[in-house]
Amino acid sequence: MKTYKLVVVGNGMAGIRTIEELLRLDPDLYDITVFGSEPHPNYNRILLSPVLTGEQTLQDIVLNDLDWYRENNVTLHLNTSVIRINRARKEVVASNGITANYDRLLLATGSHPIILPVPGHDLSGVITFRDIRDVNLMIDAASRVKHAVVIGGGLLGLEAANGLAMRGMDVSVVHLGSSLLDRQLDGTAAALLQKRLEDRGLAFLMQRQTQAILGDVHGNVRALRFQDGSEINTALVVMAVGIRPNTDLAASAGIHTDRGIVVNDTLQTFDPSIYAVGECVSHRGMAYGLVAPLFEQAKVAANHLAMFGISRYAGSTTSTKLKVTGIDVFSAGDFVGGSQTEAITLADPVGGVYKKLVIRDDKLVGACLYGDTVDGAWYFRLIREGKSIAQLREHLMFGEGSIGDTGHAGENSIANMPDSTEVCGCNGVCKGTIVKAIREQGLFTVDDVKKHTKAASSCGSCAGLVEQILISCVGGAADIKPKTEKPLCGCTEFTHGNIRKAIREQHLTSVSDAMRFLEWRSSDGCASCRPALNYYVLSTWPGEARDDSQSRLINERAHANIQKDGTYSVVPRMWGGVTTPAQLRRIADVADKYKVPMVKVTGGQRIDLLGIRKDDLPAVWKDLDMPSGYAYGKSLRTVKTCVGKAFCRFGTQDSTGMGIALEKELAGMGSPHKVKLAVSGCPRNCAESGIKDIGIIAVDSGWELYVGGNGGIKTEVAQFFVKLQTAEEVLEHCGAFLQLYREEAFYLERTCHYLDRVGLEHAKARVVGDAANRAQLYARLKFALSFVKDPWAERVAASPARREFETLSV
Repeated sequence: MKTYKLVVVGNGMAGIRTIEELLRLDPDLYDITVFGSEPHPNYNRILLSPVLTGEQTLQDIVLNDLDWYRENNVTLHLNTSVIRINRARKEVVASNGITANYDRLLLATGSHPIILPVPGHDLSGVITFRDIRDVNLMIDAASRVKHAVVIGGGLLGLEAANGLAMRGMDVSVVHLGSSLLDRQLDGTAAALLQKRLEDRGLAFLMQRQTQAILGDVHGNVRALRFQDGSEINTALVVMAVGIRPNTDLAASAGIHTDRGIVVNDTLQTFDPSIYAVGECVSHRGMAYGLVAPLFEQAKVAANHLAMFGISRYAGSTTSTKLKVTGIDVFSAGDFVGGSQTEAITLADPVGGVYKKLVIRDDKLVGACLYGDTVDGAWYFRLIREGKSIAQLREHLMFGEGSIGDTGHAGENSIANMPDSTEVCGCNGVCKGTIVKAIREQGLFTVDDVKKHTKAASSCGSCAGLVEQILISCVGGAADIKPKTEKPLCGCTEFTHGNIRKAIREQHLTSVSDAMRFLEWRSSDGCASCRPALNYYVLSTWPGEARDDSQSRLINERAHANIQKDGTYSVVPRMWGGVTTPAQLRRIADVADKYKVPMVKVTGGQRIDLLGIRKDDLPAVWKDLDMPSGYAYGKSLRTVKTCVGKAFCRFGTQDSTGMGIALEKELAGMGSPHKVKLAVSGCPRNCAESGIKDIGIIAVDSGWELYVGGNGGIKTEVAQFFVKLQTAEEVLEHCGAFLQLYREEAFYLERTCHYLDRVGLEHAKARVVGDAANRAQLYARLKFALSFVKDPWAERVAASPARREFETLSV
């Protein structure tokens, strides 16, 4: 017989985690009743973003399904809100009339999203990002409208913006501050993050204060107005400006609240029979919104509900390890620093890495990491333990792997990591727990580790570390799938290779055909799979496949690069970087006519017109009367050239002529990722051919070809491919290599990563060593290019393509 009655108000992560801990301590002590205001069982709110992007479904993120409640004899009332607590009778009353008596009451009411009290905040199309209902509203909106504004540059705002962008929307982020994630990152790291997100197509309106949300005659959102009087058109507004502890129920029952439900170190409220955990709580004047502190509270509350009475919650030292739209960031402690601290920094903007370590009195007190966060857990441990780092200082910036028991660099950091090291901050799982589960339960996969320990089951940022622990325990028996064996996305079990094979063998010529044949889990697909499928059918069946424009990202739909303020940049084609006075006059006239705020020469030797309104784009293209430069596409971008022997006294070959010939030959070529070429007229390499997807360097006896270079976030030096004598040979070898890349690379895989996967020798054997195969590859490329039409010219003409473009405007 169970002795006591426990009622839990709130079916979220903190409340149910408390029950889990309680059941571990004493499964027979309470009859447990849970009230949840949503119609769903307990799910992982941290993973709402992957649901928004389409990578996961609600079922994928459910933590405790309905069977779990039944198996543990927990009475669950879904879609039911508690509206009153009668403390004298120890009774709660729900909105549907249900009552429940308690001996102990646990309040886990969470928080409310903040709604800015501006005119128009109640219009249709204004939503928040807090629960699965909000996600479903955003997914529905993305299928109907094209432009969204997200108010708030914090984590939730960025995740909402990324998810909507992956759904094909034009997204602008409005932020009151001067830098993103201002509670988690310093200014330098925030600037790197903003630049990276802008490169992905998000636009940012910083230091803007919303004055009003404007509606149309039907009560729908149509625009946002700022304090400075400027406006931005939109059909969807997502408010992600913060949360407020949900104290309404507690306050109405006379329980003491002050910026949260006030609790002591045992998580008891003013009423000793009522406990509280989670985002609704104020402990020592602090409210926490991160998962790890809430789970620490749950463990302490469960200890006292089980009547052990030996645990105290003294607050949490918080760290934040996030994957912001696929970009790793980490911060902990006092990462800002001040006059009494010193900072060690490492900044590599080109490599996309930034580290800042803050030290006070020979102790690490704060850390801020961008791009490389593998040592975040180690830095966090040093911060929490407060030990002197005087002996570690020389190696501190280079991470735990550089410091072994003997102080030598390069020792195995996993092997040296103590069992007490916390690996999963969200669920409080240490290395020893994971190792014990792997050995005692015979685990071989990360999914198995998740099921048995909950490590990596929340935000997932520690999954890489869990993989390393798994490998260190079972070696080669660890079932760690490489990218080649991973599904394209959560909509399918098939890999990129499986899908390309099916498209080729089954003659599938559209996205819908491919989804139908491969039995896609979602008929709509997601923002990850649709662009990939569209590329695969188009590249496999040129001239036959049906291009699905809605499966392309916004830049490729608008045929221009979206900028941070919602305007676009236009880069007209200049063959090989060569222009004429007439073209320059037209560009100048367009800049004047449309009041273009910036005219800039790009790194690829082209002229960029920045700040053009979307509805002006067709007119700009018409007035320019130049081909599209494809600066926005997964396609050939530019062929950069130096002057070559025509003028340069060091030039050995006609590099400009070669660049023009290549660019004209390859114009409009679609590819798995962007492709850039360069031709240098001598080994001095003024055109930077050594960091291009294909680099051609002139020598006295002909041309040297290099492949697989990349000048992006992580610079990759191109590898020598072949030496040739004639221009015709250069065209054929370049075309054949690019066609091989088009046919074999995964969508969004750069040439350098493709070569890492298949090997340079594979590409050499297919292109350099096999003349017949090279000719076939080159012929297939030329056949595909025969169907290319200039997208700007199509949309300038009075045609369906023009009308399709015009529907993009909000």
